[in-house]
Amino acid sequence: MLQKLRDKTSGWIATVILGLLIIPFAFFGMESYLSQRVETHAARIAQPPSWWPSAPDAWPFSTLWTRHDIESSEFRKRFEVARMRARDEQGDKFDARAFESVENKRKILDDMIDEQVMRLAAERDGIVVSDSEVRAAIQEVPDFQVDGKFNADRYQMLLGSQSPPLTPREFEQNIRESLQYGLIPSRLAQSAFATDGEVERVLRLLGEQRDVSFVAMPQVPADTAPVTAAQIEAWYKANAASYRRAETVRLEYVEVEGSKLPAPVIDEALLRKRYQEQGAKYATAEQRLVSHILVQVAADASDADRKAAEARANKLAGQARAPGADFAALAKAGSDDVGSRDKGGDLGLMVKGGLPGPFEDAAFSMQAGEVRGPVKSDFGWHVIKVNEIRAGNQQPFEAVREQLQAELQETEHERAYNELSGKLVDAVYKNPNSLEPAARALGLPVQATAAFSRAGGTGIAANQNVLRAAFSETLLQDGTASDPIELGPNHSVMIRVLEHEPERALPLASVADSVVAAIRNDRQRKAAEAAADALVKAARAKGLAAAAAGATLVMAEVNGLQRRSQSPSPRAVEAFFNTPRPQDNLIPVDKALIGGQYLVYAIRAVRDGDVTKATAEERKQLREQLSAVAGGAAQKAHVKAARAKYGITVAEDRL
Repeated sequence: MLQKLRDKTSGWIATVILGLLIIPFAFFGMESYLSQRVETHAARIAQPPSWWPSAPDAWPFSTLWTRHDIESSEFRKRFEVARMRARDEQGDKFDARAFESVENKRKILDDMIDEQVMRLAAERDGIVVSDSEVRAAIQEVPDFQVDGKFNADRYQMLLGSQSPPLTPREFEQNIRESLQYGLIPSRLAQSAFATDGEVERVLRLLGEQRDVSFVAMPQVPADTAPVTAAQIEAWYKANAASYRRAETVRLEYVEVEGSKLPAPVIDEALLRKRYQEQGAKYATAEQRLVSHILVQVAADASDADRKAAEARANKLAGQARAPGADFAALAKAGSDDVGSRDKGGDLGLMVKGGLPGPFEDAAFSMQAGEVRGPVKSDFGWHVIKVNEIRAGNQQPFEAVREQLQAELQETEHERAYNELSGKLVDAVYKNPNSLEPAARALGLPVQATAAFSRAGGTGIAANQNVLRAAFSETLLQDGTASDPIELGPNHSVMIRVLEHEPERALPLASVADSVVAAIRNDRQRKAAEAAADALVKAARAKGLAAAAAGATLVMAEVNGLQRRSQSPSPRAVEAFFNTPRPQDNLIPVDKALIGGQYLVYAIRAVRDGDVTKATAEERKQLREQLSAVAGGAAQKAHVKAARAKYGITVAEDRL
């Protein structure tokens, strides 16, 4: 037997099999087979190599692709920011359950995917954003403005108040990246336009008037006819999904909320220590009002062009240093910086950390009124003038004492919350089959919910994270406590399932009355629809007026009906205008269910809006609206086309 085995494993077939097995080990190594990797991405974007854009995304060619992950943690951060924004905007109308829908989560993730795709496309296409464009974008941010003008103090303060604080250079890099990947889509949107013909066509539609006749069908009498046992049985079986008791759970839980913990005591020494540690936060940096003249030098410029640019810069510098020279006029006439040229080269108030290295070194070593240059940077040669120097200042301790105290109280609240929640976790993990011992040891109450389904309930049962944990297999089967579940900032809960009722069919005997009511409602609805259909048929044969008279019904007429009309009702008007126009002398007749009552209507005449009545301002506004719509469509089409060039996978179970 051993000899046969040896013969069979030494032939050419065995050699081929061994060769095939070697290939994956050569590509990936043994560790890929011996170790496990935990994936944490919410979405993955695969990019083909730039030198082979059409490379197949199939092994072994897929090894040439690069992959960019959007981590689940990144998605959750974006989702929480969107949640807070929606809550602020909607107030009491905010629906947490609707916001947590799969559709909404996918929309937010798709936006993140679009951004990443645009970023990759911008890098591939070599799109570069200049410093002047970044500066202009920052100065246009309303939050950085005071009385409609950019304010450097406010800019520094808002950046320092972020968590974690941002330096100007970091923030400018974020803006640069945003401008970089949004450049082509935004330019596409801005380039859209609407023709005169499109504007007039929409004006005709907006001003359209219709003459309509309609009959409000009377309510069908309530169905009181007997319902047989066979009908009840048949309806119950046909609509079995409607007669089931939903799966429910009832929880016990221990809640830790930082805002309800005792207020921490903050002494004077601690306040002064924090002031010393964070003194820079309460200081205003030195600011300089700077202007410049740029002589741009392309990255691929020839030596001759570089020398010519330097000579031109030297000439401009000499002219700017001449007694009585008008620096602003020289900048308007000779600067290549389109962002500042029309403002006489004015770059506004600058602080350290917001300018290219050589430019900043020069600008912050000059005296007020001094002109220096040319100074070389990555963009070319600069002639620099410092118009004004504003010294920085340090706010005294007394001026910021209240702010320091509020911050320390928040920090101490957070520390106390983390300490208490940590102790709770440790105590629960020692006895995960009950929350009572841990809660008693820490002086926390054990609370309980009413039974609720997967659709949620009140209190903590309205939180999607709680719902997800409560109906997880681990908690349902083991009866152990959950990990801490975050409900909000410094607010968490640990839960345990007390009772679990699986989904089950409700017996026919317990729902017989509701089945009978459903059957009668269905018969009443069908009778109403049949009556409306009969009138529609008669109206198409002899006209609505004659059909209504024959059925002893009252017909109403409305002439000159417009799209914004409120009578007989907005939904009825919408139905009237969704119906095609009369053609070949045939009057369209149809029905619509409005608020539980059928309307049978006929469109007798349609007249286009009079475009000559539209004012120039109305035409302008409509053109802008149509252009915006067309621009948005072009933008979406561009992003969709770009996405098609990448391999995108979404891990919905991690959302």
